Amino acid sequence: MKPFRIAAVLAATAAVLILFWSNVWTTAGAQEPATGAPAPDFAGATRWFNSPPLSIGNLRGKVVLVEFWTRECINCIDVQPHIKALNDQYASHGLVVVGVHTPEYDEERDPALLQKAIGEYRITWPVVMDNSYRIWNAYGNRYWPAIYLIDRQGRVVYYHVGEGNYDGIEQRVRQLLGNSQNT
Repeated sequence: MKPFRIAAVLAATAAVLILFWSNVWTTAGAQEPATGAPAPDFAGATRWFNSPPLSIGNLRGKVVLVEFWTRECINCIDVQPHIKALNDQYASHGLVVVGVHTPEYDEERDPALLQKAIGEYRITWPVVMDNSYRIWNAYGNRYWPAIYLIDRQGRVVYYHVGEGNYDGIEQRVRQLLGNSQNT
C-alpha cells in the first residue's frame, strides 16, 4: 500500500474506534442491576459538601437520586443541568439528590478543587466525596455518570449509565413520588 492509503485507512479506523468508544462509555453496562435490593449506604465517605452526612436509613420516606460523577468527566458535566432541573422541580415533593463524587484521576481527590467545581456547576444538592471508592464499590458501580433511583422504602429501583434518557428518568422520579403529571 502507498503511504497515503495507509494514512487514510488508519484515519478511518481511528474515526470508527472513537465513535464506538464514546458509545461504550455512555451505553455499556446500561442493563439494570437487580432491582428491589436495599440501597447501599454512604459509608466510608471522605467528606460531605452542601449537607451534613446523610444515610439511606435517614432518607427513608424520600425518593433518592444517587448520581456518580467526577468533576473532569465531560459526560458528567453534561448531565448536571438535567440533575439540577430534577432537583429544582421535585425537591419540594420529596426527591433528594445525592451526588457521589468518585475521582477518576488523582487531582480529582482534592477537596478544595471539588468545592470550586461544585460552585462553578451551581450544585446545591448534597455531594459526598468518595475518594476511597467505598460507596462506588458498595453500589457495584463501574461508570461515570451513573444514576440510581431509590424508592421511599430504600430499595434501588432504577439504574442508568451515561448521558440521555432524561425524560425517562424524570418519568421514573414522578412515578416514585406519586406524581403522574408535571408539578
